[in-house]
Amino acid sequence: MFQLRWVWARLQGLRKKYVFALCSTVVLAVLALGNSAITARIMDAIFRPLQESGTVAEDAIRHLIIMVAVLIGFTLFRTGFGYLSIMTYENVSQKLIYDLRRDLYKNMQEQDQAFYSAYRTGDLMTRLTGDMDMIRHTVCWVVRQLIHCVVLFTTTTITFFATDWLFALTMLAVTPFIFVITLVFSRQVHPLYVELREKLSRLNTAAQENIAGNRVVKAFAREEYEKERFDEKNRDYKQANETASLLWLKFSPYVDTLSQSLSVAVLLVGGIFLINGRITIGAFTLFNGLTWTLVEPMRMLGMHLNDLQRFFASSSKIIELYYAKSTITTRPDAVNPKGRLQGRVEFKGAGLKLHGAQVLRDIDLTVEPGETVAIMGPTGAGKTSLISLIPRFADATQGEVDIDGVPVRMYDLKKLRSSIGIATQDVFLFSDSVDGNICYGDSSMPEDEVKAFARMAAVDFAEKLPQGFDTVIGERGTGLSGGQKQRIALARALAVKPSVLILDDTTSAVDLETEKYIQEQLSGLSFPCTKIIVAQRISTTKRADKVVVIEDGRITQAGTHRELIQQPGYYREVYLLQNGGTEKEVG
Repeated sequence: MFQLRWVWARLQGLRKKYVFALCSTVVLAVLALGNSAITARIMDAIFRPLQESGTVAEDAIRHLIIMVAVLIGFTLFRTGFGYLSIMTYENVSQKLIYDLRRDLYKNMQEQDQAFYSAYRTGDLMTRLTGDMDMIRHTVCWVVRQLIHCVVLFTTTTITFFATDWLFALTMLAVTPFIFVITLVFSRQVHPLYVELREKLSRLNTAAQENIAGNRVVKAFAREEYEKERFDEKNRDYKQANETASLLWLKFSPYVDTLSQSLSVAVLLVGGIFLINGRITIGAFTLFNGLTWTLVEPMRMLGMHLNDLQRFFASSSKIIELYYAKSTITTRPDAVNPKGRLQGRVEFKGAGLKLHGAQVLRDIDLTVEPGETVAIMGPTGAGKTSLISLIPRFADATQGEVDIDGVPVRMYDLKKLRSSIGIATQDVFLFSDSVDGNICYGDSSMPEDEVKAFARMAAVDFAEKLPQGFDTVIGERGTGLSGGQKQRIALARALAVKPSVLILDDTTSAVDLETEKYIQEQLSGLSFPCTKIIVAQRISTTKRADKVVVIEDGRITQAGTHRELIQQPGYYREVYLLQNGGTEKEVG
C-alpha cells in the first residue's frame, strides 16, 4: 500500500480539495439510500392507511404531493452535489498528473548517460503516458468507487438491521463467500498485471525502435522480419491481457450468481414476512429498493480491486523513475563564473572505466585557449570517451579534467555545458525548422545571426528548401543527406559561441571542398574558441595546432602534423594510406 501513501504525499497543496471529494463520496453513498427511504415512507404513511380504511382523504393526496416534491428536490440536490464531487476529483487528478509528469520529465533531463543506457525508450514513454494515466484513473475513479462501495454496503447493512434484523441476516448470508472470492482473485491477479505492464513496455519499445530505424529496416529489406518481431511482442501482450481478463471471468460467475441470489431472497423471505405481518409494505419496499446497494458493491468490488492491482504495477514503475538519481550533478559548492570561460582544457592523468572495462588510462593533455587540437585513433580507441569527459557526460574515474584551472566537477553543470559547443558523430536533429535546429541553444537569436552561422557551416542548401530556413525537417533529419545533417549540427554548435568547441567526426560525410571551406571558417571565428576535433581525415588534422593519437585508451603520439608524419606510428600509416605515398617519399 506504500504506493497509495506515495501518491498522498504528492498531493501537497491539493489535499483539502481531495479530502472534500472523499467526504462528498461518503455523503453521496449515504444519500443513495434516500430515494428508497422516502418511497418506503410514502408507502407506510399514505398507501397503507388508505388500504386499511378503503377511503381517499384530501390530506392524503396533499401529503403525497408534498412527499413526491421532497423526493424530486432530494434527487436534484443529490445529482448537483454528485456533479460537484466528480468535478473536484477531476480537477485534483489532472493537476496531480500534470505536476507528476512535469517532475518526472525534469528528473529525466537531469540523468546521465548511464540512465539512458539502462532504460529502453519505449519503457520510458510507457511510464510517462500509460502508467501516469493509470495513477490519474485511480485517484479520480478507483478510490472514489472503493469508498462508495464500502460506505454504501455499510450504511445499507445498518439500515437493514435497524428495520428488521432477521431479514437483514437473510440478505447478508452470502456476503462472506463473495468477499473470500474477491480476496483470492486480488492475490492471484497482481503478478499478472506486473507481467502485463512489462509486456506493454516491450511492445512500445519494439514500435519505437522500428519507427526510429525505418531507414535501416528498408535498407536491409527486413520489413517482414520486423512485422514478425512486432507481431510476437503484440501476441505476448495480447496473451498477457487475456490471461488477466480471463482470471476475472473465472471468478465473476460466482460473484454474479451469489449477488443475484439476493433478489430471490427479497421476494421469497420478504414476501413470507409481509404475509405473516412481520414487516410492513414500506419495509418490504425499502428492502426491495435497496437490494442493488448490496448487490452493486459486491459485484463491482472485484473490478475495482482489479484496477487497484494495475495501479500498484504502474505506480511502482513511476516511483522507481521519480527517485532515480544521476551520478553527475552540480555540487553545492559549485563554481559559477559570471564571465566567459577562456577555454584552457587540461587532462591530468585522467582515466575512465565503463561497465568494468578500462576505456581510458593515464591521459595527460593540455589544450591552450584558442588552440585547435585534432584527435585521431583507430575505432574503439577511446576518442569519443575522451571528449565526453569535458562536458561531464561521464566523470573520470581517475585523475581529473580541468577547464581554466578548475576541475570540471567543480563547475555548475549549466554553466559548464553552456560554455561548450558539441557536434557529435551521431547527429540528432529535432522535428523542427532548419532555423529552429540551428538556434536550439539560444531560441531568441536573430535570424541574421542564424544565417551567419549557417554560412560558416556551409548550410547553403537551406535556401533551396521549399520554405527556406523555415522548412520543417523530419524527425532526426529525415529527408536530408548525412552531410547536410552534419552541417546543421555544426551550425548549431557554433551558434552558442562556445568557449570550447568539440567536433566528433563532424565533417566525415561532407565532400573535401566543403570540408576545406568549413575548416577555413573555423580558423576565422569572430569569438575566441578552443577547438577539439575528432577526425580520421588527414585533410582535417593537418590544419590543427596539435595532433594527438589515441590507441587502446592511451595517448601514443602527440605533435604537429609535420612532426608526426616523420615518426613511425599510426598517424604516419594513415597519412600514407590516404595520400597514396610511400615511406621513401615521406622520408
